[in-house]
Amino acid sequence: MRALGIILAGGKNERLKDLSTNRALAAMPVAGSYRSIDFALSNMTNSGVSKVAVVTQYNSRSLIEHLSSSKWWDFGRKHGGLHVFTPYMTNENSFWYRGTADAIYQNLSYLKNSHEPYAIIAQGDGVVKVDYSKVLQYHIEKRADITMVCYEEKNKRELNRFGIATVDQDNRIIEFEEKPIEPEGNLVSTGMYIIRRRLLIELIESCAKEERHDFVSDVIVRYRKQKKIYAYIHEGYWRSIASLESYFETNMDFLDKSIRDDFFRKTPNIMSKVEDEPPVKINYGSTVSNSLCSSGSIINGNIEDSILFRKVFIGNNSVVKNAIILNDTYIGDHCHIENAIIDSHCNLEEGTVVKGKENEIIIIKTKDSSYK
Repeated sequence: MRALGIILAGGKNERLKDLSTNRALAAMPVAGSYRSIDFALSNMTNSGVSKVAVVTQYNSRSLIEHLSSSKWWDFGRKHGGLHVFTPYMTNENSFWYRGTADAIYQNLSYLKNSHEPYAIIAQGDGVVKVDYSKVLQYHIEKRADITMVCYEEKNKRELNRFGIATVDQDNRIIEFEEKPIEPEGNLVSTGMYIIRRRLLIELIESCAKEERHDFVSDVIVRYRKQKKIYAYIHEGYWRSIASLESYFETNMDFLDKSIRDDFFRKTPNIMSKVEDEPPVKINYGSTVSNSLCSSGSIINGNIEDSILFRKVFIGNNSVVKNAIILNDTYIGDHCHIENAIIDSHCNLEEGTVVKGKENEIIIIKTKDSSYK
């Protein structure tokens, strides 16, 4: 494919509360055995993009560890490959990334030293399956300067979290409002764009000269009248996990067989780093219904409408209902977990009760390992 990739995975996020205290948003566990960034990386390689840069900043350690070997996404090659860019100090620059445009500017050599005519920009927190070759074909047919992948969001509660686009009959964007208080439409930006590489360099350098640092407000909004910006309507599944509610709901969506099959049983596949762990063990007398249980887990209790990530232990007569249990968590005997997210490396003692109210999600994090 005649394009390189840029995945923006470095923004600070507080909407996930304690879950993002020690990990990057793009490293958030999703669907039992995956990380959020796996979807962006898989979409790139499945579309024939052989050169991808991941730009990260806050809490990047777990993300960098996850990306330590590029072979899982087929980027282990002589030409192209997977690049991870973090902020670094030079004689000319001592800033962290001050925004998405600045993050690209501080790594502009990646664009200038490449030869692909197009650049694909994606976000590390989007759970989606998209063929960028079709988006690029659409971009070329429209003779667009920028093509933005958009999604018709039906959940009105989510609309003010995203940029809202207004398009004409030809799907050209004529107005764009970033995170409006009272949205007038439901066509939201997914944060995925295709743009000619040389034009991207020109726009980013212009932003830097004027001390402008945000790609959306300083490129998309500012140039919406001068540049031909088109919307490509994505009709499949798409969710952003940038809030606690959307993170919980996105994981629970994977209990739907049709969604699960679309991502993991239909080619091309979503790929992730593979861990050498035994399959889940469900001991005699335990029950599991409508749940995802990942490798390395041992179940001695009752699991219902829940997702268990890797290496989770469930004690005797314990009940887990409508909950997400992250990696390496121990839940003792006679516990009751409901409407909750249990963070990685927690240790819940015997008889622990964690029960959120309806439409309320309780988070138990690592430092609360003695929670009872």
